[in-house]
Formats: sequence, structure tokens, C-alpha cells
Amino acid sequence: MTLNKVQITGLVAGGIGFVVPLLINIPGLALAGSLALSIFLMAAVFWMFEPIPIYATSLLVILLQILLLSGQGLIYSGKKLPTATPESVESQQWNVPSRALTADGKLYLLRDDGETVAREVEVIARDEEAGMVTVEAPFLYSESRVAADVTHPLAEFNPNPYSDFMGTLADPIIILFLGGFSLAGAAVKYKLDRNLTRILLAPFGKRPGFIIMGLMSVTALLSAFMSNTATTAMMMTVIIPIIAQTQKGDPVRIGLALSIPFAANIGGIATPIGTPPNAIVLANLAQQGISISFGYWMVLALPLVLIMLLVAWAVLNWFFPANTESIELEIKEHFRTSSKAYILYGIFLLTVLLWITSSLHGISSTIVALIPVVGLTLTQVLEKEDIRELPWEVLWLMAGGISLGISMENTGLASWMIQQIGWGAMSVTVLFLIFGIVGLVLSNFISNTVTASLVVPLAMTTAMSSATSGFSMIVLVLVVGVSASLAMVLPISTPPNAIAMSTEMVTTRQMAKAGTVIGIVGVVVTLGYALFYWPILF
Repeated sequence: MTLNKVQITGLVAGGIGFVVPLLINIPGLALAGSLALSIFLMAAVFWMFEPIPIYATSLLVILLQILLLSGQGLIYSGKKLPTATPESVESQQWNVPSRALTADGKLYLLRDDGETVAREVEVIARDEEAGMVTVEAPFLYSESRVAADVTHPLAEFNPNPYSDFMGTLADPIIILFLGGFSLAGAAVKYKLDRNLTRILLAPFGKRPGFIIMGLMSVTALLSAFMSNTATTAMMMTVIIPIIAQTQKGDPVRIGLALSIPFAANIGGIATPIGTPPNAIVLANLAQQGISISFGYWMVLALPLVLIMLLVAWAVLNWFFPANTESIELEIKEHFRTSSKAYILYGIFLLTVLLWITSSLHGISSTIVALIPVVGLTLTQVLEKEDIRELPWEVLWLMAGGISLGISMENTGLASWMIQQIGWGAMSVTVLFLIFGIVGLVLSNFISNTVTASLVVPLAMTTAMSSATSGFSMIVLVLVVGVSASLAMVLPISTPPNAIAMSTEMVTTRQMAKAGTVIGIVGVVVTLGYALFYWPILF
């Protein structure tokens, strides 16, 4: 494998990012936090510069977490935290070993579930010769156990079992996306996507502006349930003959070419399976015991999607007005009538209905996702070759992001990062705006999945540590997830953008001009939803 200069730079920078936190003492970070920071920095650099494929980076993250941060890894396997039982002096006063007390006056109390909890105490007296200290601690009792040595690696950290990290490869959110990928693969195989396009475009007439609206509506609808990349690839084949009917030099040709990737990016926001950032948001919320159903997500996101589609349509018509007065639409495709095609139609309809009505029947959308996975393979609608062609690398990438969020939270790294900035002193509006801008800007230069993987855990920790009244953790992570999906400035921002550029119908400057306006307006619209609409629903 030959690396270019950018990849070599990324490889070196990632290696440095991994090593530096292990060589220096970082105030406020224990060993586990430093290890998590090493993995975080390496992953961030590798994801940005891609010296190795981004899905390979995700798998490397999982492996390093198992080796360095799990209870069965190289560092913590077989280790046991030395504990001491406090000796009663008088009411609420106890003698504990001097090494059990941190420099800032805290004890690490060992709970029955094995977790350690830091509790502040008041120092009454010290006996340096005996190595003991008397503290006032009303939470202690005769059977309490405290960490006998606060410098021990396990004093501030209870390592996850290795299965927590490995299990992210089969996280319920991953299965949800696998169900979506299975439906999308079958829809492409049996031309269901093209038939839906033919039917849905019919009402939009022949005027270029309305044809763009129709193309964007169909693309957004398909990308809500299919891969954005697959939707764009399919729809670009639809618009090529349409563009051929326009005059050379007509700006509408650019508008037609950009309408597909922009609508695919926006449409993916509408459902939990539409785009990976949605899955990252849901997975992180699920770790906090917060579940959002398929239908409820659509209640949250669909109004915003409709507004952003109108914004994108207006921007494209403004920047690239049509000179051609009329365009004929011809999509020569018919519904397949084979038994396998009918099975696909039935499973597709059943799955979507169950997803949308999950709040009525109570079956989780992740469980429903197994219906197409099992049904399409059991009936051989999807055969072995079709299964191999599913985008497994996207699932691996998402698993790495979910895994990274686990270690960032459990080691205290996410909390430490937030404390360095002091987000808690900011107003709700400023917090939403900053995280929205961060999500938008980062995802224009790196994968929106990677952006969500890096920023969502930080947003959640910020929300949990914020003292601002009226603050909602759910709303903040929604801001990050939505903003990460609004990246449309560069060809590298999203695969749909790259596909549009590969047609050679648009230039980077044209994409950046329209994409920048849509992205900025998108963050403003998202901010409005975060302040006025989403809080009503939670």
C-alpha cells in the first residue's frame, strides 16, 4: 500500500497523538482517562487524514479499547483494587489510611456493584507516623470499604468488560441500519426505487423549477429509508437524460445536478435509519436510558426536513435559474411481477408501517429491523452475493464511534474535556449555536458519522454538567446530529456530494456557493427548533 503525503502526515500525527498523553501527566486525568485520550486523538487524526480506511480505524479503536481499557485487557486484567475498612473514632468521624485520601480531600468509596464513587470529606487530624488520617464522613459506616491507595489504576476507574466494546458491532442501532440496508439493497435489485421515482415525479409537470422540486422530494423520501449514497447513485442516473434535454450553458443543469445530493443529505435526517449521525445520537441517548421511537423521531425531524428542502430548492433556483422552459420526463420502468418481487413489496410495506407506528404497538424499531434482514434472506429475495454487497464498512464505522463514546464517558475523558472549556457558564442559545456550528464545520471536512462520533459524547457530557436552567440533553444532541447532516460545501463532505462531482456537471465552487448558504440557514433553522419546537416535545 502506497501512502501519499497527506496520509503519511496523518499516520505520523496519529501516532504522536496516541503517544503524547501517555508520556505527560495531564492534571485531572487518571491513567484510564489518558489511555482514552490517546485512542481519541489517534482516531480523530486517522479519521480526518485517512492513512488507513476509516472503517479500519473504527475496528482499531475497538481493539485498543479491549486491550487497554477493558477488565480483560493487558492493563486491568487480574488486578484488584486494594481496599480498607474505616475505623470509627466517634460519631461520623473515621480513621482511614493517608493514601486513601486525595489531594483535594476525597475518598473513593467502593459500592456493592464494584463501582467507586468519589466523596468529599473534612479532615479532622493527621497521624503521619501511623500513616492515618481522621476524617468527618457521615456517609461511612462500619462495613464501608474505601480505596486504600488513590494512586491505584482502579481507584478512579471501573473497567468495562470487553464484551461492551465488542458488542458495539451488534448494537441494536447497528441492527436498525442493517435492516435499512437490506431493504435498500432489495429495492435496487428489483427496481422498486426507480418505479417509485416514476410514480412520484409524475405530478410535478414539465417546468424545470417544479421538476427540481419533484426530484428533491423523491430523493429525500428515498434517502429517509435507504442509504444516502445508494439513493444519490440511483437518482443521478435518472437526471442524466433530463439534463440532456436542456441547453448547454443553462444554469439549471447545475441546479439539477446539485438537487440530488442536497436532497439526499437533508432527507436522511427524517428517520432514524436515514443517516449514521442519527444512529449515533440514538445510541448515546440509549446509554442514558433514553429511548426515542421511529415514529417519534419523525415527529421531531420531519418538519425541519420539509423546511430545509424548501430552503435548498429556493437556493438552487436563485443561484441557477432555468433558461429552458419545458423538460420531458421519461423513466421507462415497470413494477416486477415475480414472486420474489411481491415478497419484497410486502416486507417493505410491513417494515415501514411497523417503524412508523412503533409507539402504538410497542415493538422497538430495532426489533422490527430484523424483519427485512430475516425475511429477505429466508425467502432468498436477497441472495449470498447481495448480502456481500451491503455496506458493512458503514456499520463498522458506526460501531467504532459508539465504542469510543463508551470509553470517553466511563473514563471521565468527556467530562474532563468539557471542564477545560467551561460550557456550563454559557446560555442555552450560545451552547446550541456553538455545537451546531461545530457539527456543521467538522462534517464538511470529515465524515458526518465521524463528526457525530466525536461531538455527540461531548455534547451529552456538557448537558449533564450544565447548570443552565431549562437545558435539555436530548435537544443538544439533536442539534449536533442534525447539523452534522447539513454538510454540503465540499465534494469530500458527504458521499452524495462526491457522486455529484463525479458527473463533471458541477464545479467545487458552485457546490460550495450553494452548500454554504444552505448550511448556514440550516444551523439557524435548527437553532430555532432547538429553542422553540423540540423542548415542547420533551
